[in-house]
Amino acid sequence: MSMIDLKYGRGRIALDFDESRFRILSRDETARPLTDAEIGARIDDPIDSPGIDELVHPGQTVLIVVPDATREVGCGQVVNLLVRRLIAGGVNAFDIRLIFATGIHRKATEAEKAAIVTPFIAQRIKMLDHDPRDLMQIKRFGETSGGIPIELNRWLVEHDHVILVGGVSFHYFAGFTGGRKLICPGLASTRTIAGTHKLAFDSVRMDRREGVGSGRLDGNPVHNAFVEAASACPPSFAVTTIVNDAGEIIDVFCGDWVTSHRAACEAFAGRNRAVIAEKRELVIAGCGGYPHDINMIQAHKALDSAAKACAPGGTIILLAECPDGLGRTDMIDWFAAADTREMAVRLGEKYQVNGQTAWSIRKKCEDFNVILVSSLGAELAEKMGMSSADSLTAAIEKAAHWSSGYILTNGARSLIQTS
Repeated sequence: MSMIDLKYGRGRIALDFDESRFRILSRDETARPLTDAEIGARIDDPIDSPGIDELVHPGQTVLIVVPDATREVGCGQVVNLLVRRLIAGGVNAFDIRLIFATGIHRKATEAEKAAIVTPFIAQRIKMLDHDPRDLMQIKRFGETSGGIPIELNRWLVEHDHVILVGGVSFHYFAGFTGGRKLICPGLASTRTIAGTHKLAFDSVRMDRREGVGSGRLDGNPVHNAFVEAASACPPSFAVTTIVNDAGEIIDVFCGDWVTSHRAACEAFAGRNRAVIAEKRELVIAGCGGYPHDINMIQAHKALDSAAKACAPGGTIILLAECPDGLGRTDMIDWFAAADTREMAVRLGEKYQVNGQTAWSIRKKCEDFNVILVSSLGAELAEKMGMSSADSLTAAIEKAAHWSSGYILTNGARSLIQTS
């Protein structure tokens, strides 16, 4: 027997397993973190872009866009380097602002903001909160080629330069996180967010739209719409990180906001792709701990990965603490539907972003036996179509008979493909 620790919230759960029956599909990323000097060298050698020193001049204003509390990308280290560099180049500290790309997520707390950008920066640089429903914050920039209104935070055009600082991971319909997502949906209005996200769902087929999926950019209508919306006020510079499981930066790509992000996506996929010859009856899926399991909306990404490795009718055990519950209080209403067909009809009639996530969760619960180990409780799990267990041991005992299985240590960072 072998033993592995699976992250659960800010803790870990030990799992004893038989290597002859289980294969680990994802692994802890333990590569050496980059030093400040190494990151600085990457900033000085940007992809398809002039350097920051050439772009930003003394006396100009700068808006730095960073992720919210649902992402762990090591941006505090990058922001510290950028702010010091900007000030050394003649930019006034009071002309530098930070904005958290929350989209329709909740605002980051003051403690979370300090954790994201470091207390040093939080005490010295003005921080802004995005509200997708605040019309005073939103400015219209026309429409996409598909007729979706482009409505973005006006602070994007009220600064001389916008610098994106984010990280890259897989996204179950946008392909990858980071880059253009920091602007759309991160700094977009609810109308723009709904319009672009709706492209992921085919209301005629009542299923996921062709071309969208984890690890896919080319031909992905959602990704294309995000890029088109962000192009309405393109950033001056972007920094995209890849982090290890401790949240430390192990690789970084800087420069043009489109091409440097794509380079980061390709590198990340190369590190985190797992090819399987067959699907198996049991998949034990960890999300990768906090913040990947901060709520069910985020934990669903691991469930989506696990579904790609599980045989039809098989069992998925999902470890997801979810201290923030589902992630949206209105999301539970979608699970009142009898099945995914009814949910799909509702989505076609009145689309909601969280409705699509609820549909995707329920779809997996219809296709697989999903056992949830979480703080959410049995009642909420049952409403979503899952059963629950108080522990991983209890979940394994509860699982149907199986002969082989897979283990995902970090489902949110895993791309499963069948050979």
